[in-house]
Amino acid sequence: MPGTNLTRDEAQRRARLLTVDAYEIDLDLSGAQEGGDADGSDHGTFRSVTTVRFDSAEAGADSFIDLVAPAVHEVQLNGEALDAGEVFKDSRIALTGLRAGRNELRVVADCAYTNTGEGLHRFVDPVDQQAYLYTQFEVPDARRVYASFEQPDLKATFQFTVKAPEGWTVISNSPTPEPSDNVWRFAPTPRISTYITALIAGPYHSVHSTYEKDGRSVPLGIYCRPSLAEHLDAEQIFEVTRQGFDWFQEKFDYAYPFAKYDQLFVPEFNAGAMENAGAVTIRDQYVFRSKVTDAAYEVRAETILHELAHMWFGDLVTMEWWNDLWLNESFATYTSIACQAYAPGSKWPHSWTTFANSMKTWAYRQDQLPSTHPIMAEINDLDDVLVNFDGITYAKGASVLKQLVAYVGMDEFFQGVQAYFKAHAFKNTRLSDLLGALEETSGRDLKTWSKKWLETAGINILRPEIEVDAQGVITSFAVKQEAPALPPGAKGEPVLRPHRIAIGSYELQDGKLVRTGRIELDVDGALTPVPQLAGTRRPAVFLLNDDDLSYAKVRLDEESLKVVTEHLGDFTESLPRALSWASAWDMTRDAELPARDYLALVRSGIGKESDIGVVQSLHRQVKLALDLYAAPEWRETGLAAWTAETLEQLRAAEPGSDHQLAWARAFAASARTEEQLDLLQGLLDGTEEISGLAVDTELRWSLVQRLAATGRADEKAIAAELERDKTSAGERHAATARAARPTAEAKAEAWASVVESDRLPNAVQEAVIGGFVQSDQRELLASYTAKYFDAVKDIWNSRSHEMAQQIAVGLYPALQVSQETLDATDAWLASAEPSAALRRLITESRAGIERALKAQAADAAA
Repeated sequence: MPGTNLTRDEAQRRARLLTVDAYEIDLDLSGAQEGGDADGSDHGTFRSVTTVRFDSAEAGADSFIDLVAPAVHEVQLNGEALDAGEVFKDSRIALTGLRAGRNELRVVADCAYTNTGEGLHRFVDPVDQQAYLYTQFEVPDARRVYASFEQPDLKATFQFTVKAPEGWTVISNSPTPEPSDNVWRFAPTPRISTYITALIAGPYHSVHSTYEKDGRSVPLGIYCRPSLAEHLDAEQIFEVTRQGFDWFQEKFDYAYPFAKYDQLFVPEFNAGAMENAGAVTIRDQYVFRSKVTDAAYEVRAETILHELAHMWFGDLVTMEWWNDLWLNESFATYTSIACQAYAPGSKWPHSWTTFANSMKTWAYRQDQLPSTHPIMAEINDLDDVLVNFDGITYAKGASVLKQLVAYVGMDEFFQGVQAYFKAHAFKNTRLSDLLGALEETSGRDLKTWSKKWLETAGINILRPEIEVDAQGVITSFAVKQEAPALPPGAKGEPVLRPHRIAIGSYELQDGKLVRTGRIELDVDGALTPVPQLAGTRRPAVFLLNDDDLSYAKVRLDEESLKVVTEHLGDFTESLPRALSWASAWDMTRDAELPARDYLALVRSGIGKESDIGVVQSLHRQVKLALDLYAAPEWRETGLAAWTAETLEQLRAAEPGSDHQLAWARAFAASARTEEQLDLLQGLLDGTEEISGLAVDTELRWSLVQRLAATGRADEKAIAAELERDKTSAGERHAATARAARPTAEAKAEAWASVVESDRLPNAVQEAVIGGFVQSDQRELLASYTAKYFDAVKDIWNSRSHEMAQQIAVGLYPALQVSQETLDATDAWLASAEPSAALRRLITESRAGIERALKAQAADAAA
């Protein structure tokens, strides 16, 4: 019984048999404003009519087309009516006795609106009571809207016809036509995959412009709900978009491949954004309602550029199967960061600092879990890929691409990419196609490189081995490479890899750590001598993997560690600071640096940290270290010290600065004493002021949520704040605040709304889970460990993937750091017979408990 799954073997057999030519898809969304059935019992349905023309390589062959729908009314194959009740089973329509050559299929079905962010999502804005729709099809959800051959290598053209309510706008992959009687007939798309087709419909607000280059004009559109229009900074978004067009077209030497480029900020979106061809959907939290730091603008810009890069890598040229998903995502991540770093006029030339500080730490964390896997993962079916949108696929993959660029040379890399796009436009490829192009342009043999980097799991550790004479002159220098054992349960063996790295030399000059030397070399094997450094005077600091070219854990030698510990904030450049901060955090997670020492290190250096993204990462990491890695008997001491630090830094920060806002949020997240909570309350009601700090809508909610979690804000206070902010964001924030209250009744109510009911939309469910889990409420939450294990398998089997994963990960008892939690997890794993995907998620969460126990023991021994 396939259910909604599809195996790689099935997809390969279908691709060998079929060549798909064209889809014509007719959707009646005229009832979308009313939505559900008259009694409101479900999310309602819409009529979907799909006509698809395809060729079969064999006469009399059997195949199937995919469809997830409550009802199928009509199936016609080559003019012959089939019994829908017989041929539609397990989310498939059986196609038997195909003709050799051309076949035509027509399917009439009722498909369902969703509130899970999968398929055709329907949302009603509480501000104007209007409905807004958008599709999200990756990985396998186009079949929730029309009958489709749901695999990336069966490309086709798509022609959408949509009937919509009066006054609505409809956007798809092709340029938006003028409607006739509220019917929108779109021109056919180029040949693309099903998962990047898209439909967005509703009374959206829009702003339009163009991108002009070499005599070509590409229409640009930005869309959001009218209730967000006053906050939409369209010109900033257009500026980043045009910068991406300029840089990518130059580097790829291939003109933008679609007729127009729309960016649609949509509600309740599960991911950051989605690269639908010419119609990118983006989470509308990126339309900032309140003041945010520059780090938020940088992240938004990276998201915009990431999706734009996908128009070439992913949409123009598409992976054959999902085992190359990593290449899709890693390429978009690498090139978006590179565009920010190198494009003329970029506001974020320090983007590799952000990458080292956020993406790399995500990769290192993921690569040390029992579920770690090679970048080129084995994807046997759709269930495999759904849990593979992880730190290996995105962050390690992009890190290794950065290493590949260092290995082959940037010019050679992009020359290979140019040849790749020209050879495979509107087709499907495998990794070997790209590597072959890069071998041609670089002259490097990438087969060994690929095998060691892409087909194995785990992280290497690089350490310097230095010998110095009595006068401080280096007599020998070598880079030692280690391949630690993979985590228990992980598949494969540890392996040493070839690394292209830089070694930076730093000296203290007027209290600042300044780079005075840099060499770049290939490191391979267990020990790589560096004869260039012999005979030179030892500097204050040696930094391996300077400029962050490779993917490896780096450890400092003893002398360098002493200097960096005292002067971490004194590096003149942001990237070596970020690498040093990341190394310290890595050592804390590995129980090499006690949590209390990490706190002391951060407190000594964070005041000198100018990069706001690094500051905000340090805020999150310190809080996590204190909540999970500090010895329980010392935890409150550490939290008290940290909260006092946040308040001191808040009061000292420049009025109105990003640093001031970041410190205000950090203080709000951990305020604990009556005096501190009084200050939060005073900032909220206006009786207290901090010069330059705007207590705007989003900051107000941060204050309310902390006051709710500490018992200082009750239902009346939460309702009053919601009255001030009667928006969908306000509803989510209120749901978080209610779930955060420190009472048994509040917890039971939150739990029931998520676990015992499936009525919450995806974004509200996420908000409730975020409020339910409070690190100051361990005892109150302890009884939910058993309830979690009683419920999680049934939830996984009965909810959609996105909704089930939110619950499986979000409600796992991660705060109950104890042997008892490990035992309960092990007992469940041994008896529950979970699916491979659910087993993976639970095993990853279990690893977090195991890591925390080791770190707590190290902290207690300090």
